[in-house]
Amino acid sequence: MIGRKLNERYEVQEHLGDGSTATVYKALDTKLGRLVALKVLLPHVRETTRKRFFQEATAAAALNHPNIMSIYDIGEDGDFHFLVVEYVDGDPLTNYIPSSPETVVKLGAQMARALAYAHARYIIHRDVKPANIKVTPNGTVKIMDLGLALPREAKRVTADGMVIGTPAYLSPEQAQGHTLDHRTDIYSLGVVLYEMATGHLPFDADEIPALLMQQVRQPPPPPRLIKPDLPVDLERIILRTLEKNPARRYATGDALAAVLESVLEAPKRHTDTGVTTLHVRPNESTIPDGKPTRRDKPTIRILLADDHVMMRRMLATFLESREEFVIVGEASDGDSALRETVALLPDVLLLDLNMPGKGGLEILPTVRAEAPNVKVLVLTGRDEDWYIMRAMRAGAHGYVLKSGDEGELIENIIKVTQGQMVLGQGVAERIVTGMIGGDAQGLSVTERQVLLYVASGFENPEIAQHLQLSLTAVIETLAQAMNKLGATDRHAAALSALRHGLINLDELHDL
Repeated sequence: MIGRKLNERYEVQEHLGDGSTATVYKALDTKLGRLVALKVLLPHVRETTRKRFFQEATAAAALNHPNIMSIYDIGEDGDFHFLVVEYVDGDPLTNYIPSSPETVVKLGAQMARALAYAHARYIIHRDVKPANIKVTPNGTVKIMDLGLALPREAKRVTADGMVIGTPAYLSPEQAQGHTLDHRTDIYSLGVVLYEMATGHLPFDADEIPALLMQQVRQPPPPPRLIKPDLPVDLERIILRTLEKNPARRYATGDALAAVLESVLEAPKRHTDTGVTTLHVRPNESTIPDGKPTRRDKPTIRILLADDHVMMRRMLATFLESREEFVIVGEASDGDSALRETVALLPDVLLLDLNMPGKGGLEILPTVRAEAPNVKVLVLTGRDEDWYIMRAMRAGAHGYVLKSGDEGELIENIIKVTQGQMVLGQGVAERIVTGMIGGDAQGLSVTERQVLLYVASGFENPEIAQHLQLSLTAVIETLAQAMNKLGATDRHAAALSALRHGLINLDELHDL
């Protein structure tokens, strides 16, 4: 084959390697004067497999991403069927096992974003592993064979009984022959990250059936058992990618990349063993000989908690279409929302109030106690006064109705990350319309104090006890405030006072 010119264009120069379905050569494209790689299918490959291979190659050829190997051409020369792809000059990722945490994060983020790009175009790799990834001399990752995984011999599995994917990197759903979606690649990338971080695979066995059983049933050993000085945050990220349930993994490659990059940006702090975690300035690359990289603006990391899957999908699609937002996870009930918030520490938790099990109101105090830096923005369809008051008292930083427009949601997310307390227009307009009148600025100190306690969810006898007033005095004070505000009930008066800025939202959390 060396020296042969296929299709009178591709001059074969060097044998690069062999697979079970193709032999790879380095070649010169004599028309364009550039080096390429030729993947020449072996003669034993079945016709149906060959057709599927070229169909998927045609789809993958539409991918144009700096971290994905490009597909240039499909060719036939006599009995030779071949694919012309980008020639990548670099080292296989196997040379980066093990790596420093900095390198794991920087390379891992590139891989995750490349997969996210492909997944958004309905292409799944299905065989993510170090051998299919190269790193160029300037530190750029190149994922190869994206969308080109073929069934191979006995060590691979497909939905009809054979396995697609290398056993050690298979997701549990792949190992069981289930229908796959993009999250299978998230899992396989997690195996790669685990191996880079520790120098070991999370699962290993002499026999393939035993290995597949581990993938399906056994939890991976925590990486820090192998490498105690690994940053806790990085361990947590890796373990989440290896969740057996696809719904518990990162929702997208972009979400995974964002949390990986947040490890680089996190301030230096100590782990529970006293080892200092990773701290690297975000505008510098730590890959040897790599080019400096810089993120132009900070990313707001969002966790979605809503029991309606379509609502979560719509929100995720809309928010991730904007470069300043990334969805780091999703939850469908209160318990999982609390667990994911504490584990991921997003910038913002978008929280529905009515969910199965514990609702948003029930978990809010615990969220504030265990994740005090997470901003909680309630996004709900409930506009009743009682819900608004209870949510704000429990620790919400804002309250927005699902009926509000998209621009308002974006604005309010940004505001809460800046430390502002917000009431969405759906709430604010309801408060203003038909409820506000009279001289709002004429409220006395006592009237404002009483309204603050009302806004915090206290009943009149409790307010009397806290302010050391008689119950009659509290009732009379409320009546005076309602009259000044033109409100029809105590809750409407408190909301009107909030809207006018006569009582401070920040004070609600201190009562």
